[in-house]
Amino acid sequence: MEIKQVKLVYFSPTGTTRKVLESIAAGIGTSDVEHIDLTLPEGAQQSAPPFSDELVIIGAPVYGGRLPVDAISRFKQLKAGSTLAILIVVYGNRAFEDALLELKDLAVDLGFIPVAGGAFIGEHSFATGDLPIANGRPDSRDVQKSVDLGARIKAMITALPSPDAQVDLEIPGRFPYEGGARAMIVSPALRQDACTVCGTCAGVCPKAAITINGSVVTEVELCIRCSACIKNCPAGARVWEDSMMKKIATWLNENCSVRKEPEIFGIDG
Repeated sequence: MEIKQVKLVYFSPTGTTRKVLESIAAGIGTSDVEHIDLTLPEGAQQSAPPFSDELVIIGAPVYGGRLPVDAISRFKQLKAGSTLAILIVVYGNRAFEDALLELKDLAVDLGFIPVAGGAFIGEHSFATGDLPIANGRPDSRDVQKSVDLGARIKAMITALPSPDAQVDLEIPGRFPYEGGARAMIVSPALRQDACTVCGTCAGVCPKAAITINGSVVTEVELCIRCSACIKNCPAGARVWEDSMMKKIATWLNENCSVRKEPEIFGIDG
């Protein structure tokens, strides 16, 4: 079977998931690559056409061992007709737990045929320079593994007799799923002395929780603690000051410092 087009579908507030998917696509080597970015509200509101004979790579970060609620709701807009799919989750060097299984089950419900999956590591949303948690990842080694995975995916799919070939993809995890992001009403604090009111934070917020009207206002109840505003602020004006968030970040820094490597499922070798 020939791969004529690759579509990347992702929810990626800090860009790590997108980077992994782009590297996989580079390894596949198909010139026709389309992005369907469901991260921001405006992208999520655009209805994607039904998928058919293209290869779709679906990716999302892991929050507390599960898929983000907003990623799930946005993925549910997708419709496929026995479309081959590669499933990718990206986690902050702790554990991906049931997230990849959850993505597989969701993909099947949407009409995709999952043929391979992977769990990659990205810089944790709560990581800082003082409390590193997989800082800088995916790094060059991760990118090379993503590219290699793309080449292996191409070889596997090329060998399939037809798009509807039966593929039994086994993914670790358990159902009912466990874990999930903690229920917390908290958002990054604003350093008024550093803020230039440039609006970058509002532009990257996946929940449209930040508004700019002469000053920066955050609707705390909408915050999903993705830290996109923190990692993209050019002035370093947004920071975590909440004591519980600092406690969590400290624990992750102390207990999740040993480097983990990507895990691939559905492809031998």
